[in-house]
Amino acid sequence: MTRSLITVAGLAMATKEYSKNSFELTVVVDQHDLEESMKFKIRVEGVLHVGGLMLKLVEKIRAPQDWSDHAIWWEQKRCWLLKTHWTLDKYGIQADADLHYTPQHKFLCLQLPNMKTVRLSVSYSTVVFKTVAEICKICSEAKEKVSSAGSPGFYSTSKTFQTENGVQYNPQHPLATSLLNVAPDELAKMYQPLQFVDKAIINSGWLDSSRSLMEQDIQENERLLLRFKYHCFFDLNPKYDAVRITQLYEQARWSILLEEIDCTEEEMLMFASLQYHICKLTMSSEPNDLSNEQDVDEVEAALSNLEMTLEGGNADSILEDITDIPKLADSLRLFRPSNIGCEVVPDVNVTEKKFGIKLLIPVADGMNEVYIRCDNEKQYAKWKAACILASKGKTMAYSSYKQEVKSIRSFLQMKSLAPTPGQTAPDLDSMEMNSECFVSPRYAKKYKMKQLTTKILEAHQNMSSLSLMDAKMRFIEAWQSLPEFGIKYYVVRFRGSKKDEILGISFNRLIRIDISTGTPTTTLRFSNMKQWNVNWEIKQVTIDFDQGISLAFACLSCDCKVVHEYIGGYIFLSTRSKDQNETLDEELFHKLTGGQE
Repeated sequence: MTRSLITVAGLAMATKEYSKNSFELTVVVDQHDLEESMKFKIRVEGVLHVGGLMLKLVEKIRAPQDWSDHAIWWEQKRCWLLKTHWTLDKYGIQADADLHYTPQHKFLCLQLPNMKTVRLSVSYSTVVFKTVAEICKICSEAKEKVSSAGSPGFYSTSKTFQTENGVQYNPQHPLATSLLNVAPDELAKMYQPLQFVDKAIINSGWLDSSRSLMEQDIQENERLLLRFKYHCFFDLNPKYDAVRITQLYEQARWSILLEEIDCTEEEMLMFASLQYHICKLTMSSEPNDLSNEQDVDEVEAALSNLEMTLEGGNADSILEDITDIPKLADSLRLFRPSNIGCEVVPDVNVTEKKFGIKLLIPVADGMNEVYIRCDNEKQYAKWKAACILASKGKTMAYSSYKQEVKSIRSFLQMKSLAPTPGQTAPDLDSMEMNSECFVSPRYAKKYKMKQLTTKILEAHQNMSSLSLMDAKMRFIEAWQSLPEFGIKYYVVRFRGSKKDEILGISFNRLIRIDISTGTPTTTLRFSNMKQWNVNWEIKQVTIDFDQGISLAFACLSCDCKVVHEYIGGYIFLSTRSKDQNETLDEELFHKLTGGQE
């Protein structure tokens, strides 16, 4: 009898102790197919692991469905409890925790570079880096299954993604087809003149690659922009990259039409002519035809030329005689600006016969500049090709020199707006589209409709033989040749300065710019960078360069993480080879861009 009482007493004490250490949790259960969420109260102990809490929830819900995509979200801390083996105590969960048992995959509205909006189910729990990779895979495989949410009527400056390069696409994929240009009145509604500060505000919207969508307050069905963030494009090949090339073309096209990037009037008309040509080919009944593209890659071409050379064929081959290095000798005019280290807009105008080459030479405090003025386009093409190779440590004996010269001359011919001697006047009625939809609204106001149509058609005759993919590639190459290409602007305050300034970040350099005049004052290359770090407490970025040069600044138009990720991202891309079989080193990317906040 006594033993029984002791046993009962022991049981009573254990129950009392459990009650003392336990607490009640309120968990909201979200589901895609229910209009209202369900709320449950569960008594737990701190030693219970997250997986056990999820099991208790499912048992209490008693709904026969697949819960494998659900995970617990802690609202106050803005974090996912994905380590299911951790206990509630280890996470710091107490009775006042606002917990949600919610799907990890939710719908997101994405505006693609072509301004088309699609609605996709994506992961809200993985870091944005992985989510973007998932989105790219969905877009590359979805074909007609990508559901459209309608074309947007405005240009949003909401938070933005970066895309990952290197995915191979089906050339017949719907996203490989360019959309027709919008009407001029619609374009005018989207257009807003942009100053440096406006561009800085747009560039502040990039999401943090090392955090999830939910952690960055992105809600289900929110609308984001999907854009190419880092302007380093590996091996664009029309045979494999039809979607990537088309979406790059679209991003470039809209940046020209909305004047997010500056270009001259001559360049604007060249871009307009290319757009007209692309629209004309897109509207034709013929599908995307890659038969006109070169069917052999560089290795095959080199082997073919090697065979020809061994058989005593043409000496003008890809494999040059490296013992005979060509030389250039001309009378050129050199100009050296007094403001050292500045960036100057190239003075190249084919119509006015002005051909200039700008050389940026590293010096102790940044970049020195030498400006070369050539007499004609033939001289310009030879010297520019030689300078491009020299900047890469190569001579004119390198296999690509002649092709580079040919490409430059072809590009100059494309830019020429003057009619070729003997060329018949264009038939204005042959343009069945409104010419004003091919230029920015500001340029459309400068011309009467008939004048603009004439100029576009005259320039079009220089590129009318291009295939659809060739035309898109030429557009992208022309976009890349613009002085402002790839530069992202941010408002910063440099250490020791009493005024705000603009920091420009490009794929290979940093540019310090006077905010009131827009004049670059210092240019520093990443190749001269020794290290950079971020003081997360005071939000200050410090960068050390060779020869004791140091920059420190606080970001005013965005979180310093945005700038830190841009710099780290470009350093990461500089470490990658062009081998398409190279796997993406995600760990290194996060090491260079993640930081510690």
